[in-house]
Amino acid sequence: MIMGSPQMTWCPPFWTPPISTISRYGSHGAFYRYKNSMGKSLPLFYIYDSYLTSPEAWAHLLTPNGPHSIRNTPYDGVFIALLVEEGHTHDILAAGFDGMYTYFASNGFSFGSSHQNWKAVKNFCDANNLMFIPSVGPGYIDTSIRPWNNHNTRNRVNGKYYETALQAALTVRPEIVSITSFNEWHEGTQIEKAIPKKTPTRLYLDYLPHQPSLYLELTRRWAEHFIKEKEQWLM
Repeated sequence: MIMGSPQMTWCPPFWTPPISTISRYGSHGAFYRYKNSMGKSLPLFYIYDSYLTSPEAWAHLLTPNGPHSIRNTPYDGVFIALLVEEGHTHDILAAGFDGMYTYFASNGFSFGSSHQNWKAVKNFCDANNLMFIPSVGPGYIDTSIRPWNNHNTRNRVNGKYYETALQAALTVRPEIVSITSFNEWHEGTQIEKAIPKKTPTRLYLDYLPHQPSLYLELTRRWAEHFIKEKEQWLM
């Protein structure tokens, strides 16, 4: 889902092979394409855990002269790698990716997800013709599935955590901001409508005393702000 232009995108935590995806859905009107710096409208792929495959292996596919290159073929796209550690910036560049995103909603969890590092990452990307897509989230709590991970919990503070992350993202003037997530309830990053609900095994987070649509409204407000900011950047 895309909101406004420039874009805020919901960020999926998985990798779908581009050939099967493009072959099956590429001609559909709802299939998202991003216009790159060369004016080409190409599918955009977020590749989670991209660092588990070596830069050399990715380069076979993603560099123009790679032995199995998909560049300038019907299966070309805009490929965005996951940035976790600082050293991944150079790996992503060598691998032939078009950019990097940070995914994790817990500020400070990784180098990439730490707001204080975004300016340096953006400078690196600008110097190397890469896109930097900071990822923001409304909060984080995954102790229902990872009981040991309480130290990475981030309280929503009635929307203030989300707005702080969005402000940090806009400060580095990105082309796209990704949102983690729309409905990943098990990690407490959902922004879809929420009402109080409890089951025998789980207490679901709600947004009281605010309305169920609080985070959708915040997202719309910041998307509109993002558009206005981008217009100023281009002046």
